[in-house]
Amino acid sequence: MKEDFFRYQAQTTPHPLALEISHASGSYIYDTDGRAHLDFVAGVSACSLGHCHPAVVKAIQEQAARYMHVMVYGEYIQAPAVEYSKKLASMLPEPLESTYLVNSGTEAMEGAIKLARRATGRTGIISARNAYHGNTMGSLSLMDYEERLAPFRPLVPGVSHISFNNPKDLDQIDENTAAVVLETIQGGAGFIMPEGDYLRKVRERCDEAGALLVLDEIQPGFGRTGKLFAFEHYDCIPDILVLGKGMASGMPVGAFTASHELMQLLSDKPKLGHITTFGGNPVIAAAALATLNEITSGQLIEQTLEKEQVFRNKLQHKLITEIRGKGLMLALMVKDPETANRIVLECASRGLVLFWLLFEPRAVRISPPLPISIEEIEEGCDIILEVLTEIEQ
Repeated sequence: MKEDFFRYQAQTTPHPLALEISHASGSYIYDTDGRAHLDFVAGVSACSLGHCHPAVVKAIQEQAARYMHVMVYGEYIQAPAVEYSKKLASMLPEPLESTYLVNSGTEAMEGAIKLARRATGRTGIISARNAYHGNTMGSLSLMDYEERLAPFRPLVPGVSHISFNNPKDLDQIDENTAAVVLETIQGGAGFIMPEGDYLRKVRERCDEAGALLVLDEIQPGFGRTGKLFAFEHYDCIPDILVLGKGMASGMPVGAFTASHELMQLLSDKPKLGHITTFGGNPVIAAAALATLNEITSGQLIEQTLEKEQVFRNKLQHKLITEIRGKGLMLALMVKDPETANRIVLECASRGLVLFWLLFEPRAVRISPPLPISIEEIEEGCDIILEVLTEIEQ
């Protein structure tokens, strides 16, 4: 199987971890040798409820037996997509009411960019330095990381950049700006949090300039930071909210949400202004609805902040310079990339799944499933501390 993996399946890096999977359940992934791997990554924040959560599996199975794909997005009334969109609207502040379901976070960002340009009649898009919004051409064009951009130029024009958390840069938002696109918490840059009232100032400047504010909650959304959405921490409501990853507990999905008035602009002049074949797929929507119901019906969201404190209390070591992030979206920072690499690889050999961040080589990602137990957190932290002590020696 491993030989076939490298020969027939396209690769994203020269050296994949290449763990051969047998099955997964809860906070654990099991390899074909029968070994359990405690998962501190959750499919890069995608498996919100852990692996094969019974409510999600049940929803998928029942919907798959009822009907799967029957028509392209937006033509037929399919209960899972309608019920999900209505439930999401009930949990979002006004005017975020209308949701367009797509297949991934990057596709959702593409739709948000198109909607902003359609709504304002402007072309300028402002994003943050060290941002990551996906890898399709529009999303890629929002980056400023030349190493990743150079092989794929020319990119989508009209994009400029500001520094996250620098209010002085907000003067760049002007009458030519269609949208300002920001991650509520910068992910690939190292889990950088908004400082003070920065996001509120961005909101105010967008209003002054007539630009739309797009917040990317693909990673911090759906309870990961102690609120259903991270923007709720910061007194800042976006015009367009972009979603993905943890939305359906491991199923491929994305969405962008705006006011009913804004979203209607994609349905006319031209008609079919944004289309997708599989967006709103009923099986995926059923999984998303089950995920949202589970996340919001109990104490999972509140417990993320309690579990964050367990991580912070346990992970104290000379080689740890700081722990960034909020809730169960944490980045363990060390002094150099070599140390970060050793932590990830040594922990992998001991049955603990960790991962890297895109732009910050000194970071180790910790983003476990939301239902992870305190005992599992402590078990994983003990492995990390054991590895750190060996590195120090």
